[in-house]
Amino acid sequence: MTATPTVHTRWLFTCEHGGHDIPAELQHAFSDAAEELASHRGWDSGALQAFETLAAAHADAAFCATTSRLLVDLNRSLHHPQVFSRRVRGLSPATRADIAARWWQPWRASVVATIEKWLAEGAQVRHVSVHSFTPVLGVEVRNADIGLLYDPARSAEARFSRAWQLRLRACGWRVRRNYPYRGAADGHTTALRRRFGKDYLGVELELNQALFPQREAALLGDLVETLPRD
Repeated sequence: MTATPTVHTRWLFTCEHGGHDIPAELQHAFSDAAEELASHRGWDSGALQAFETLAAAHADAAFCATTSRLLVDLNRSLHHPQVFSRRVRGLSPATRADIAARWWQPWRASVVATIEKWLAEGAQVRHVSVHSFTPVLGVEVRNADIGLLYDPARSAEARFSRAWQLRLRACGWRVRRNYPYRGAADGHTTALRRRFGKDYLGVELELNQALFPQREAALLGDLVETLPRD
């Protein structure tokens, strides 16, 4: 009797907006942008801590970027109108192409190569992309501590997100699915779904920046303990 091969799971964690660094050779375009770089427009504050904690506990591979999203947004497709901020859109086409070639393309390529390797080995891939959101955007007050973004048409992602939501709610957190953004909108996980199909499961974890640093320790501990690995 032939034994059924065991399917193993590989866990990938990414943090696309972990910092607000600007390369020295491009700082001239951001000379008056200190306030903007430090704001939610420049980075996802708190995301780096969550990424590092989750990756240390669960990752088989992890990728973090600390260049500012105002340089190039690693969570946007290159054709997206907001992949470059207004400051970079004012630079020459050659400069924008160089920015994409030096920061956007290697980031995406490294993640794709990792997933391709795991799939070739027969593994299942689970990807958590770690982000944070500002508690107030314009006049909107965001009424959640945690958001889990996924494609509702993909049943495996829906089940995973529902399971994590229930576990986190049991710890007292306000958790909403596909909030404050839509999980099927343009983004890194959306591009990977399109490339790898059913062999890939990707969820964006969104954390309310108001939780940092006052409730950070409790939040990160609960995220690690409740991640659905079964």
